[in-house]
Amino acid sequence: MTDTLTSTAVDLSADAAVRADDRGHVFHSWSAQALIDPLPIAGGEGATFWDYAGNSYLDFSSQLVNLNLGHQHPDLVEAIQRQAGRLATIQPAMANDVRGELARRISEVSPDGFSKVFFTNGGADANENAVRMARAYTGRRKVLSMYRSYHGSTSTAITLTGDPRRWANEPGDGSVAHFFGPYPYRSPFHSTSPEQETARALEHLEQTIVLEGASTIAAIIIESIVGTNGVLVPPSGYLAGVRELCDRYGIVYIADEVMVGFGRVGEWFAFQAFDVVPDLITFAKGVNSGYVPLGGVVISDRIAAHFDTVPFPGGLTYSGHPLACAAGVATFEVFERDGILERVRDLGTRVVEPRLREIARRHRSVGEVRGMGLFWAIELVRDRTTREPLVPFNASGAAAAPVAAVAAACKKAGVWPFTHFNRLHVAPPLVISEEELVRGLDAIDNALHVADEHAS
Repeated sequence: MTDTLTSTAVDLSADAAVRADDRGHVFHSWSAQALIDPLPIAGGEGATFWDYAGNSYLDFSSQLVNLNLGHQHPDLVEAIQRQAGRLATIQPAMANDVRGELARRISEVSPDGFSKVFFTNGGADANENAVRMARAYTGRRKVLSMYRSYHGSTSTAITLTGDPRRWANEPGDGSVAHFFGPYPYRSPFHSTSPEQETARALEHLEQTIVLEGASTIAAIIIESIVGTNGVLVPPSGYLAGVRELCDRYGIVYIADEVMVGFGRVGEWFAFQAFDVVPDLITFAKGVNSGYVPLGGVVISDRIAAHFDTVPFPGGLTYSGHPLACAAGVATFEVFERDGILERVRDLGTRVVEPRLREIARRHRSVGEVRGMGLFWAIELVRDRTTREPLVPFNASGAAAAPVAAVAAACKKAGVWPFTHFNRLHVAPPLVISEEELVRGLDAIDNALHVADEHAS
């Protein structure tokens, strides 16, 4: 394990070597390769990571909102080391103790009637396989998803994705259609209250179902709380309304919990905060904090029974990899021993929410703050009255400069932020200390003066 943060050292020769190998040989995702300069990282511990120049950063993005138990958690590291010493890998067609134990533990925190787990390598292929299950179960092909969504970058998952990352990958899966989800702050339905937004969003969804052909629709997939595309918490009654529509038209309801599952909002799964039960639950990220790639689908007994005598047409070489599952079992032990869910709910309601609401009152560039637990968005605007975004939709280059300047101010203060379009997201590791959390929020507060310079 690396030395603690206080003893980080400057090693510019290592920095130069890492940069040279990266720039010479690593092809990065979602990037124009000649226009990026990735920061070499030397190590991390808890809620902090540091570079070779001795600069440390509070990880307010949990990397990609997956490092729920933080950097180098000793229990997870030890579990992987122990498992590697006795059985590093085994193919998925064989039974394995940690794979079976993790599946059982996931089932136990799922709603009643969810006994089986299909393991994948991550969130995208979890969503791919959930769709495959729904299509096989219903005998239908079409899937509906929201415009403001991200479901992964594999073929069907990127087509399900609503945000602009889909565009360059089209045409994709031809049996996907999109709809508008609720977004009270920027209502596509011109609603004036959360209750009205729920009613109009559900009416729109039903119209989409009817016009797309209810008998052709296998599934509706929804991020229980929309993640990268806004931290959009569904207004009261919306998810229950989706459940009712799925029941009425014989459609499978898939809850995408890849980003918000395993404690991010103070629940094992975020949909549990909204008194609703889906048919399939996809997960990844927080199940083992990404220490070894792992995702999966929790399957309702009704759908799982369909495959009792009918083969499931899918599989992955590394499904339920023992090293990944060992870290997953350790994750459950840490959550239960350290009261992680209760801790997240407490920090969210007692520390984050009141501080963000105070920040919103004091900065004219903040249009709205919203979220739950340790998952929040600060929506930045040029004008609070018109709600014009601080930067345009899908801005890049000079057009995105105001948000880039805010992010740079956060980094200068030792906080690594998560930004998307005109928003800052607050998503630190769930093990962050209260002192670190306050320090990070202070840094964001100060950085927002940069955004205020662009707001009227």
